[in-house]
Amino acid sequence: MSGTIANLLNNLRLRTKLLLSLVLTTAVLTFAMLLAVRYSVEKHAQQQVVAEARSSLLTFDALLGEHQKALARKADLLATRASMSGDDTNVTPSSGDALESDGSDLIATADASNNIVVQHSKNASVPLANAREMLARARAKGFTSDWWYVGGALYQVSIQRIGHGESTMIVGREIDYRAVRDMGRISASQVVFSYQQTVVASTFRAFDEQEAGRKIRELSSRGKIELGDDRFFADTLELNSDPGHIVRVTALKSYREATAFLTTLNHLLISLGFLAVLAGAALMFFISGRFTRPLADLLNGFEALEGGDYAFPLHGQGGDEVACAIRAFDRTREALQKNEVQRQELEEQLRQSQKMEALGRLAGGVAHDFNNLLTVIKGHCELILDRNTGGAVVSASGQQIRKAADRAATLTRQMLAFSRKQALQPKVLDVNAIVGDVGRFLQRLIPEDVEVVFRTDGALGRVKADAGQLEQVLLNLTVNARDAMPQGGILTVETGNVTVDEELARTRPSVEPGDYVKLSVSDTGTGMDAETKAHIFEPFFTTKEPGKGTGLGLATVYGVVKQTGGFIWVDSTPGLGSRFEIYLPRVHEKLECNLIAQSSPNRKAALHTVLLAEDEAEVRALAYEFLTSAGYRVLVAEDGVRAMQIAKHDKTIDILVTDVVMPRMRGPELAKRMKRLKPGLKVVYVSGYLEPSEIDGDFLKEGFLLDKPFSRDALVNQIGEALSVREHMEVSV
Repeated sequence: MSGTIANLLNNLRLRTKLLLSLVLTTAVLTFAMLLAVRYSVEKHAQQQVVAEARSSLLTFDALLGEHQKALARKADLLATRASMSGDDTNVTPSSGDALESDGSDLIATADASNNIVVQHSKNASVPLANAREMLARARAKGFTSDWWYVGGALYQVSIQRIGHGESTMIVGREIDYRAVRDMGRISASQVVFSYQQTVVASTFRAFDEQEAGRKIRELSSRGKIELGDDRFFADTLELNSDPGHIVRVTALKSYREATAFLTTLNHLLISLGFLAVLAGAALMFFISGRFTRPLADLLNGFEALEGGDYAFPLHGQGGDEVACAIRAFDRTREALQKNEVQRQELEEQLRQSQKMEALGRLAGGVAHDFNNLLTVIKGHCELILDRNTGGAVVSASGQQIRKAADRAATLTRQMLAFSRKQALQPKVLDVNAIVGDVGRFLQRLIPEDVEVVFRTDGALGRVKADAGQLEQVLLNLTVNARDAMPQGGILTVETGNVTVDEELARTRPSVEPGDYVKLSVSDTGTGMDAETKAHIFEPFFTTKEPGKGTGLGLATVYGVVKQTGGFIWVDSTPGLGSRFEIYLPRVHEKLECNLIAQSSPNRKAALHTVLLAEDEAEVRALAYEFLTSAGYRVLVAEDGVRAMQIAKHDKTIDILVTDVVMPRMRGPELAKRMKRLKPGLKVVYVSGYLEPSEIDGDFLKEGFLLDKPFSRDALVNQIGEALSVREHMEVSV
C-alpha cells in the first residue's frame, strides 16, 4: 500500500505537487499559528491570573484595614462612655443604640486580671477561657488590634483601655462564611481564611474546602494547585506576625475561567485557516502554469549538462524567480567550467603538499642515523688530520672528507629546517643586531656592482627566535637576491615595527593580524612570474643552472620562519625585482644577554668528571676520545639505566653529556633522575633529530643542546660553557 502511494506521488505532475504542497503548507502554518496564538494568549492569561490574585490580596488587606479602623473607633467610643459612667464592667448598649448598627459581632470588657465579661456576642456562647488566653497574649505584646480564634470562630478585634484604669474594652468582628463570600464577590476569586493550619472559612463547598486547605498548606506562599477538574493560582497574605497564632487569607484565581474564551478563538482561527487554504489553492492553480513551463526547460538544461553540454540554449528573460534561477544556472555552468581547471590545480597542490610532508617525514627518519654516521666520519677525520705528521696527500684527503661531511650535515639541517623538525634555541633578541652581524661579512659575498642598503628602525621591537637560524634566513635571502642581479643592482635590507590590521592582512593573505617586527629583503633583479613564485618554497625547486643550487635555500627560510611562529610574504614582478617580507611576532620581554665569557676548552678540565651516555658505540668512543684528549675524566654508559648505576656510585660527576634518544631510558628522563641525586648538575644534550613534541620541550630550557654531527672543539667548548655557567652561579651565590 505504501509503495503504491509513493509511486502515485512520484508520478504526479509538478503543478499537482505544487497544489498539494501549498495545501499542506498552509494547513501546517495555520495549525502552528493556532498553537502559537493559543500559547501566547494562555501565557498572558496565566500572567493575568497571577496579577489578579495579588491584586485581590491587596484589596483584602485594604478592606480588612478599614474594618480594623472601624472597630478601633467603636472600641474607643465604648471605652469613653464606660469611663464617663464610672461602671467599667457594664457597657451593654440598649436596643436602639447607634453603636450596635455597624455590625460588631463581639463586645466585651476585661479587668486587670483578664477576667472577661461578654456584653454582646453574635454567637450564643464564647469560651471565656480561650478569650482570656487571647487577651493575655495581646496585652503581653502590647497589641491594640489582633486576631482571635475562639470557639471555632475567627474574630478581628480591637482592644482599648477604659479611662486610666486597668480595665479593657474589646470589640470584634467575626470572619464567617457570609463575610468571606462577600470578599469573594468583590475580588471575583475564591477566598480561604485559615488560622495556623486550620481552615476557618472559605468560598468553597465543604468537601473542596478541606482539599483546598490541604493544598494551600503544601505551598510555601504562592503557586499552582488543582482542585477537581480546575486549576487555580493561589497567593497567600499573612494578616499578623505573631508566631503560633498566624492568620492567613488566600486568594485563588481559576485558570479555567480566565481561558474560557480560547475555545471560541480556536474555532475562529480554524475557519480562517480553511478559507486561506482554499483561496491559496485556487490562486496557485491559475498561476502554476507560468512556473512549470520554464522549469521544464531548466530540467532539459540539467540533462544536457550531465551529458557534458555546457552550451544548451536557455531563455531566462524576465525578473521572476524562475528566470533568475535560469540565469543562475547559466552562471553555474560557467563556474563549473572554471572549477574543473581549479580542481586540477588543487589536485596538483595536494600532491605537492603530500610530497612536502613525505619529505618532512623522510628528513626526520634519516636525520638521527645519518647524523650519527656523519659524527663518526667527521670526528675521525679530525683525529686523522691532527695525528698526520707530514703526509700532504693524507692531509688533503682528510680535508676533502671533512668538507664533504660538512656539506652533508648542512644538507641535513636544511631538510630539517624545511620540515620544521629542527631543535631551535629561541632567545629574546634585537633583529637589528642580527642584521649588523650579517652585514659585516656580506662584502665578501656581494659583488661590487651590487649596492647594499641597510635601513634599520632605531626603535625596533624585540622578537624571540633562534639567532643562528635567523642569521641563516637573512643570509639565504641576500644570496638569493644577489643571484637575481647578475648585471648588478640594489639590494635593500630593512627592519621596522608593523601592526597588521584586518585591512593589511587582506593584502597579505598568509599574514594574520597582530604586532610584528618586519624584516624585508628586496632587490632590483629579474623578478619572478606567478608560476615561479608559486613553487619557490618547495624543496629542491630552483631556477639556477644544475650544480649551482640545492633548491633548499628558500625552503629553509620558509621552515625556520614558520617554526618561529612568523609569516613570510613575497611580491615579485618580472623585470622589476622581488621583495621578501618576514613578519616575526613582537614580544615585550627583555633582551637576553650572555654575561658569561666563554672559557678556554681546557681550563680546569682535569678537575672535572664527565658522565657520557650514548647508545651508538662509534659515537660514544669518538666522544670519549675527544673529552679525554681535552683533559676530562670521562665515565661511559651505553644507555640511561647504566648511567644511573654509575651516578649512584660516583659522586664526583660534574656534568652529564647524554644523547636524547636512547633505549631503556631517554636522555631527558636520565637528566631528571640524576638532578635528584645532584641538584647542581649541568646537562648537555646531544642529538641529530628531535621529535616535533620535543622541540619546545622544557628539558631544553634546563640544559644545553649540541647538534650532531659535532666537532671536537664544539663538544669541548659546549661542556666548558656549561661548567662556566655553573661556576658563575656558585660565585654569585
